[in-house]
Amino acid sequence: MPRLTYLSHAGFIVEGGGSRIVFDPFLTGNPLAKAKPGDIQADYIILTHGHGDHLGDTLDIAKANNATVIAVFELANYCAARGANVHPMHIGGAYNFPFGRVKFTIAHHGSSAPDGTYTGNPAGVLLTMDGKTLYHAGDTALFLDMKLIGEMNNIDLALLPIGDNFTMGIDDAVKAVEFLRPQLSIPIHYKTFDVIDVDPNEFVEKVSRTGFKARVMEVGETLEY
Repeated sequence: MPRLTYLSHAGFIVEGGGSRIVFDPFLTGNPLAKAKPGDIQADYIILTHGHGDHLGDTLDIAKANNATVIAVFELANYCAARGANVHPMHIGGAYNFPFGRVKFTIAHHGSSAPDGTYTGNPAGVLLTMDGKTLYHAGDTALFLDMKLIGEMNNIDLALLPIGDNFTMGIDDAVKAVEFLRPQLSIPIHYKTFDVIDVDPNEFVEKVSRTGFKARVMEVGETLEY
């Protein structure tokens, strides 16, 4: 059974399939993060897009651990040019890694590195391993194709942004749960900055009214799914 640890914002560690996979490790400069880049052990790093609060400490962690960065083509090339091992992919493509299967989905957002370099399309990620499927939506607006993602995949755990302003707000994220039909949803991408300071418990309550389950994860908390 995979184990999920919340690093804060949109960052997670997933342990399963004999590997440690890190999503969007934004730690340095993150007021909510408790871990430091040097604390993170990783075999792979999966990036949803190139913005600084997602790319974060990827390069330092990747080089310290000899980890492979999995990202869309342009973002993978950006990381490779800065010394990281990479596996480039793109939207709609899937690949079977030793730990399991990764597929990139669409996300409605933007993507550029902190230095302004274009880093391709933003993405969501379907990660399937040990018989379980996790969907990390990345930074995104609500979109109708989430219903298709839910129809084509039995999603055990969905990680959904709720902070509004840059991404879906709470009500749109609740509708995303209805489209995706996951066994459990976790709110992400909130409170890190003043402009996305929303109450995750409101999301949990509204999701419960639809008949689905959601819960808040505390920074540093681990759960099995």
